[in-house]
Amino acid sequence: MRHLVSAFAFGAMMVAPPVVAQERGTVVELYTSQGCSSCPPADRILAQLADRDDVIALALHVDYWDYIGWTDDLGQAAFTERQRGYAQTWQARQVYTPQMVVAGVDEFVGSHPVVAMDSVASHPASADPVSLDLSRAGDMLTLTGQAVGPVPETALVQLVRYDPEVVRDIAKGENAGKTVVYRNVVTSWAPVGPWSTAQPLHMQISAPGDQPVVVIVQDGANGPILGAIRLR
Repeated sequence: MRHLVSAFAFGAMMVAPPVVAQERGTVVELYTSQGCSSCPPADRILAQLADRDDVIALALHVDYWDYIGWTDDLGQAAFTERQRGYAQTWQARQVYTPQMVVAGVDEFVGSHPVVAMDSVASHPASADPVSLDLSRAGDMLTLTGQAVGPVPETALVQLVRYDPEVVRDIAKGENAGKTVVYRNVVTSWAPVGPWSTAQPLHMQISAPGDQPVVVIVQDGANGPILGAIRLR
């Protein structure tokens, strides 16, 4: 009987679903476009950041360069609006590509590697004022967390999905003739709901499909990022 129990236990171990490790990291947003001649160097820098375990690198393709000869099929008006929201928060006169935003607070031209690395180093996820844990069962996520530092009374919980790699052959426009590899291309960025930070955070979130999931807790839609966690 002892051998029979062991066999069943071994079988259960063999069919058990894989454990997906959660990752906390500094959120880096790159606003980019297939139609922007200055963007490929920034896309390559984001690819380097995407390989780091301490960074959650996200490429958001905007749509305002589509008129110059090549429509970016990865672009979304919602990402343009998110970038404009940052510009409004910072009282900037215009939006541009390639723009990197680190932790929701630093912005700079995304093709400057030293600036990018220095900014990431200045905003380690270990210093985030919100601690998060994320687990998955089928299509449902369980998110828990708590404030461990100064936070606003209310924060916004957001769910991000992305494709880890997309390759495009660009036939027209400023990048005509180039083949570009894009990393961590955001396909959706949606609010889940508000969180009253005086209370522990506990949410069930629907996330069907096999794309990686990122949960970002932010001071509003365009304020400082208070915490972020990923399953991939």
